[in-house]
Amino acid sequence: MKTFEVVLTKSYIIKIKAEDKEKAKEYAELFTGDIKDISTENYRKKLSFKIVNIDCRVNQAFGAKEII
Repeated sequence: MKTFEVVLTKSYIIKIKAEDKEKAKEYAELFTGDIKDISTENYRKKLSFKIVNIDCRVNQAFGAKEII
């Protein structure tokens, strides 16, 4: 198999309880982890691929609003 590097962007909405907006944004960035490889061995064999590594490059909160 050949090896490729793919740039992938994903966006998440995280509901968090915190004292204020700034802390909510900070804690959401700080305490969420990288995504994980969720492929199964069956899919890897059937489709002939393997995810070698996933490295988080951007971890930035873009906004926060209080939910009432």
